[in-house]
Amino acid sequence: MEDEKLTSTRQKALKINLDSSIYGSFAEIGAGQETAAIFFKAGGASGTVAKTMSAYDMTFSDAIYGKEESGRYVCEPRLVKMLAKEYSLLEMRLGEQRGDKTTFFAFADTVTTINFSKTVQGQGWLGVRFQLRPQSPPNDVIVHVRMNDKDAILQQQAYGILGVNLIYACFFHAKEPDTFLLSLMDNLSRERIEIDMIRFEGPDFEEIDNRLVTLKMVLYGLADAAIFNPQAEMLQPADALYKKNVLVLRGRFRPVTHVNMDMFRKSRRQFLTDLPPEEHQKTVVLAELTLQDLKQASGGNNSDIDIQDFLDRVDILCTLGQNVMISNFQEPNKLIAYISQLTRKKIAIVIGRLLLEQLCDATRYEKLRGGVLEAFSRLFINDLHVYVYPYLQDGIPQTFENFDVPPLLKPLLEYLRVNGKITDIVDYDEDVLGIYSEKVLSMIRTGEQGWEEMVPEIVAEKIKDNCLFGFPCVVVGSKRRFVET
Repeated sequence: MEDEKLTSTRQKALKINLDSSIYGSFAEIGAGQETAAIFFKAGGASGTVAKTMSAYDMTFSDAIYGKEESGRYVCEPRLVKMLAKEYSLLEMRLGEQRGDKTTFFAFADTVTTINFSKTVQGQGWLGVRFQLRPQSPPNDVIVHVRMNDKDAILQQQAYGILGVNLIYACFFHAKEPDTFLLSLMDNLSRERIEIDMIRFEGPDFEEIDNRLVTLKMVLYGLADAAIFNPQAEMLQPADALYKKNVLVLRGRFRPVTHVNMDMFRKSRRQFLTDLPPEEHQKTVVLAELTLQDLKQASGGNNSDIDIQDFLDRVDILCTLGQNVMISNFQEPNKLIAYISQLTRKKIAIVIGRLLLEQLCDATRYEKLRGGVLEAFSRLFINDLHVYVYPYLQDGIPQTFENFDVPPLLKPLLEYLRVNGKITDIVDYDEDVLGIYSEKVLSMIRTGEQGWEEMVPEIVAEKIKDNCLFGFPCVVVGSKRRFVET
């Protein structure tokens, strides 16, 4: 295989076509056979293409792949069924004939483009099931993409380009995950597409941590945000938040303390109290980590993020049963705007009183023509609610109610208070307000006694067992031992 980087879509397709060891099928639903078309136009397609098909009619699609319980066709389960069906047919029909010298693949996509009235945004699922060596077990790469072009033809073209990039990356960048991710955007731009989920599975990807894939996907600008569940499985944001009420807790979680847990419990209880009972099961709680906080923790520039520190935080949050969001949203209003695109249900964000003070600082909005008023109007869109958690000052809890509001903002904040848009978390645990994560982190790193009482027991155990957050310990045999500093 050549070492030069190919960026031309046609060059990529031609290189695959001329490689006699790569052979597979294409199954595309919803926006034409755009990826297969590029391989045919590149020349030499007979060396690559075993079959192309498009079960466009729903009845045909159900007859081939089975019905979906959700009734949806543009969804991950449909894509997985397509990959399984087409790959199994390759092995069954061609395995004996050429399986000893061929790396088989099945490419599939199920997509929808923007509609005529521009009320439905284009989005879709793409995936490849493929071998890297003849007769080896296959791997899967699953991708979800959102389309931003305002024309259906342009979206179809973008799908085709992305499909070629994906197949090419599977065969030529499988051992280089960073290059794999970046190459997906060859001949595309962020203005055209957003890749908001990608998952690697299979024997050749055993060393790939999908949590890091999530982080780098946002870090490299492929998406503004990504979500994964307590099992560290990456979720597609639109599916995860579809018709859900969403409660977000922004924080550094470095580490998770009793304060964080009190914020989770009390804000969720208050959030559910404000919802009718039938909506309680339609609620998602997110612990959000921002790239800005991750960069600040590393003390470096935009590209310097302490990977282990990130994994430590995520590992603990997952252990505590939390869904984790990684985002590039420095300002809360951008976070809320993003979530509002994915759900029309109730949205609430939990912030500390200190952050509320910062939000009311007019100097933050000097670049906005509308100043503070414009910033707050961007924040309080749809059915947003802000829950304020206090901090302790001179032994007195500092809440929204006793906030010394800047004179010019008093009418605005009073309006938001009266209408329930900003409320205090009323039943907070005053006994934990004196716990500060910076102090806990310092105690952990220096081996100072007493920090264990400031975090949940399971968090303390994981920190000690895995030497997290700079806890001074070394591995002796199969056990870790504390090292006195």
